Amino acid sequence: MAKQRRRMPADIVEPKVDQRTMLMMWRPGQAKARMMLRAAEPSIGGSQNWRARFSFLEEEEEELELPAARRWMALKMKKETAEEGTREGEDERYEIHGERYKGQQYSQIYFTRLHHMRNLLSSVTPKWKPHVPVNTVLELEAGKECIIIGTIYKHMKLKPCVLDEYSKERSVVPLVRPHNFMHPDDYLVLEDDSGRVKLTGELVSPSTFVTGIVLALHGKETGGGEFLVQDILEAGLPPQIERPHDSREDKYVVFVSGLNVGSDTFNPLQFQLLVDHVTGHLGDENEQEIASQIVRLVIAGNSVEISQCLLTGQNIASKDHAKLSEPIKELDILLTQLAAAMPVDIMPGSNDPANFSLPQQPLHRCLFPGASVYNTFLSCTNPHEFELDGARFLGTSGQNIEDLDKYSDAKSKLEFMERTLRWRHLAPTAPNTLGCYPYTDKDPFLLESCPHVYFVGNQHKYETSVLQGPDKQLVRLISIPRFCETGVAIMLNLRSFECHVLSFSTNLDS
Repeated sequence: MAKQRRRMPADIVEPKVDQRTMLMMWRPGQAKARMMLRAAEPSIGGSQNWRARFSFLEEEEEELELPAARRWMALKMKKETAEEGTREGEDERYEIHGERYKGQQYSQIYFTRLHHMRNLLSSVTPKWKPHVPVNTVLELEAGKECIIIGTIYKHMKLKPCVLDEYSKERSVVPLVRPHNFMHPDDYLVLEDDSGRVKLTGELVSPSTFVTGIVLALHGKETGGGEFLVQDILEAGLPPQIERPHDSREDKYVVFVSGLNVGSDTFNPLQFQLLVDHVTGHLGDENEQEIASQIVRLVIAGNSVEISQCLLTGQNIASKDHAKLSEPIKELDILLTQLAAAMPVDIMPGSNDPANFSLPQQPLHRCLFPGASVYNTFLSCTNPHEFELDGARFLGTSGQNIEDLDKYSDAKSKLEFMERTLRWRHLAPTAPNTLGCYPYTDKDPFLLESCPHVYFVGNQHKYETSVLQGPDKQLVRLISIPRFCETGVAIMLNLRSFECHVLSFSTNLDS
């Protein structure tokens, strides 16, 4: 039987399948065998009973001597079984089903956000300041201490304006577009249902806060009609579900982002090295054993890059059609190799062929005819949320953090990530400076539970830290660098929650 197996390549799909053929192919390529079963459904009685008819394949496997790569595949497929059937429904809050834009305004998002956060902050203010009343902006009295709860608005002198864009097209001298739009004359305003008031004091630094967050402020109104802030209460980290600690075996999740297939910086050999490494085709037995313990690979946005000269809104010439489709075809070939070996989640990014505003909807499966054949391939939303071994994962493709970097200041991208958790909002600058869908009855970016792992893709460099909350929350923060620029992917051990770097280079001089 071993000789017959070698003569039957795992990548051949036959129109009809008998039990003997399936028994020979199950070990070398379980995912390929499933493809053959699906192709043979009409000949074996339909899709309802094909699994039952061939259940013996899992129960009556023979233990045979296999090459290292096939031994890796056998280990991998045993661990894949537990993952199947639990990969849908995690991103339901970010999915838009049957909703149409009917001229609704973005004010409803702010009303929903303020109502939710005000109820939360009002419940903790008695413990924070027991003897201080909570007032609205309209109820402020000069010199009288109180607490006000509202939405922060940041007045920015350099904030881009649509009128500036119009004047730029008519101007001879182009306007300067800085990377960061902060200015010394910026100031903060708090707004609630009754009105708004300008904030003063050393605690309310405009460089720290952004438009859209909801805070509780303790202070008093000055003679000039401003509110002098004496203390600030943020919502803080949301409650966290305790993670079970009974896992005794190592399991790994791999994160990668910024592949930019089709760009000038994309190196096909570099990414192929990553594919071969995580699928167990490179390295010694020890490295292949580690690769067999990878239970998921997450691609956090910006997987392809299409030339801007093709995206002008005009009809594309027939000679340029290949330029438009080739990056996606090349990506599909690489994803097919990965999906044949492990569960793969792909998130859309700002450069990908998906809607631009958040939450970005999953990339259509028709873009990936090869990878979408596998049930291990999952096209996800951005933001993306999932659970593995009781650990909650939450991540974005980086737009929320990049926007915070434009309109505020921090020591590192990890500090921006910490702020979004403390503010309990994944994208506080949406919809002011970050595009999002105009929801009328909810704000899907509000954080109701604290993740165990919070990752952000398409950053300049790799960073990680552990954030500890006041109620023993522990969050692993991961800043994922662009792979096309750094050649770096990140591996997270689910048992220890430690991270380590996978670095690939094709430069022989390095």
